[in-house]
Order: sequence, then structure tokens, then C-alpha cells
Amino acid sequence: MASAFHPLISPHNEIPKTHFHFHFLPKNFAYRRLHFRQPQAVTTLEAAENGDGKPRFKWVEVGPEITETQKEAISQISPKMTKRCKTLMKQLICFSPHKASLSELLASWVRIMKPRRADWLAVIKELKIMDHPLHLQVAELALLEESFEPNIRDYTKIIHSYGKQNRLEDAEKILLAMESRGFICDQVTLTTFIQMYSKAGNLKLAEETFEELKLLGQPLDKRSYGSMVMAYIRAGLPEQGENLLRETDAQEIYAGSEVYKALLRAYSMTGDAQGAQRVFDAIQLAGILPDPKLCGLLINAYGESGQSEKARVAFENMRGAGLEPSDKCVALVLCAYEKEDKLQRALEFLMELERDGIVVGKEASETLVGWFRKLGVVKEVDLVLREYTFKEADSEIHAS
Repeated sequence: MASAFHPLISPHNEIPKTHFHFHFLPKNFAYRRLHFRQPQAVTTLEAAENGDGKPRFKWVEVGPEITETQKEAISQISPKMTKRCKTLMKQLICFSPHKASLSELLASWVRIMKPRRADWLAVIKELKIMDHPLHLQVAELALLEESFEPNIRDYTKIIHSYGKQNRLEDAEKILLAMESRGFICDQVTLTTFIQMYSKAGNLKLAEETFEELKLLGQPLDKRSYGSMVMAYIRAGLPEQGENLLRETDAQEIYAGSEVYKALLRAYSMTGDAQGAQRVFDAIQLAGILPDPKLCGLLINAYGESGQSEKARVAFENMRGAGLEPSDKCVALVLCAYEKEDKLQRALEFLMELERDGIVVGKEASETLVGWFRKLGVVKEVDLVLREYTFKEADSEIHAS
């Protein structure tokens, strides 16, 4: 909201204080694009009012220097924002560190506009939506303002954002600031740090933080356990992650489906079929319904471990459970047979699929073609390619 201010002159020729009158603006007053500017010279009135020799900032109309990008950004500001919030948003969009510091800009906004916590939150949210580079800086500076009324969750959100960007030092700096202002780490804050250290590949700090979390004496939730399990998975220690999952299962605390899937994937990629089968069974005990992707990870685990027949059994179990096999799953069974040079079994598998009306897709066909090429069987390659092309064209005709 633009401010029109009029100094009230004292009848005794004293240096007056400046009063801001927002209610004198006409109803049809056009909202101006504004920005803060540090004056080249401070007037006597302002210098006397400040008393500390520090310059004030004036509300001035944005001149021709505004860029098209800035104009576009201003046009994207949410119309639901209050005028005082829109005012600051325009200042931030047009902000130049050569004219003023960000802290000075925000201090001027606080002094003139008298924002409340809701205003701060609206501005921070809008900056985040816009992915504005000043988003986290504004959020940090807001923590220092009394009008923001900061709480521990405000600190945690900033820590989480820094963690997503792998800015560990910045996140730890916010933690120190939080503790210095009397806030005590809680389960949410420590869990956020476990996730952050996990993604950064620092298992030692993740474990230390997890132990600190347990010392709080509060029951841990599935998010806390899940974060530590993911730390073990990322560190290449799925067995330790599985052991921790068993602890949670015993307490009837089940981690999120993404944690089970990550653990299953870890075993699958290393060809640990026994580990993959254990996790697959645990997934069902946790009440998570398997889908073709999960089944594909189990099939792949058996294939990588050289157990093609068990890979086939896992495929048939999937069908028996009423799941439509994906082309990826078909390709994985073929890869399992290829690893053991069981061409005859692979062809029998494909013929059975054909009898059941299951059409082999692109990935499975390419797997078979690659296998045939290695064997030098050119005619079979041409046959598979022609058959696949025909089926593709036929399916497109039926679809249209």
C-alpha cells in the first residue's frame, strides 16, 4: 500500500515528528509500483528524527529502470494478499542490494506498515511459491522481528528448506540461532536433521541425532524411524535398516510405504533375493498392497541372484493375486532366463503369455531382440521385430 505522508508543523517552530496518514488516500487511488531507495542525502528532518545518523528510506515510485521480468513477476502476485503485503512483495521483486540492505528494507516496512504475523507468513509463502531467491533470507530475518512472533516450527521449516538444498552449514546455523533464543529441539526438528544428514551421506551424524532423539523420552513416530531407515539404505546398509524396521513392527509402528519400497529396491539392485523376499513379506504384513512395481523388484532380485525359476514363480504369484503384469515384469523374467542361457524356457514363457492373451510390449521385445543378436540368430530377430511392429499397429487401430 503506497504511503502519502504529510509533516505536521508545530506552531512553536520545533522540529516535528513525521506522521503517516494512510486513510487520506482516495478510493480510486491507483496502486503504484514502488521500491525502496537509499537517498543520496538525508534531509534535516529525517536526520533529526533518526537521531543515530542512519539513513531512512523513502517510498518512491518505480521508474523506467524496472525490467520486463520484474513487471511479469509483479503481475503474478496473488490478488488475495493485503495491500501492505503486496507493497513489500513489489519492493522485494525490484530489490537491489546496491541501494539498500534487505534487513533495512524489512525494517522500514515494519516501521511504516506495522505488519502482523499473518502478513509475514503471507509474504514468505508467496516468495516460496514464486521460488524467489530472497525467500529464505526474508524468512530468516523475520525470525528477528517481534511482530513475526516466531515459534519453533518457523525455524524447522527453514532448516528443512536448507536441508533440501544440501546447505548443511546454513541449517546448523539456524539451529544454533534457535537454541540461543531459548527454543529446545523437539522430535520434528531432530527428525528433519536426520533426513538432512541422510541425504548428505553422513551416517554418523544421522545416528548421533537419532540417539539424541531417543533421549527426549517421547515415543518415536513412523517418520522418525523411517528417516533413520532411509539413512541406512543410502549408506548401503539395508540390513541395519531392516533391523530397525523390525523394531518398529514389534511396536506396531509401520513406516511409510516409500521406506519399504526403498529397502526392497536396495536388496533388489544387489541381487539379495532372500532380503528382498523378507521385505516383500513385511510389506504385506504392514498392510501395503503390492503393485507391479514392487513385484518387479522381487522378480529382479531373483533374476540378479541367478534364480530364474523363482523369478518366474514370483511373476506367476503376481498374476495369481489378480495383478496385471507390466511389460517391465515380463522383460525382467526374460533377463533372468538370459542370465542362465535358458532360451527354451524363455520361449515357453512367451508362448504361455500369448495363449493367455498377454501382448509382449516394447521393453520385453527389445530384451529378447538383444538376446537373439548376442546369439547371432538374425532370422529370429527379424521375426520378433516384424511381429512387434504388427502388434503395435494393430493396437493403435483398435485404440482409434
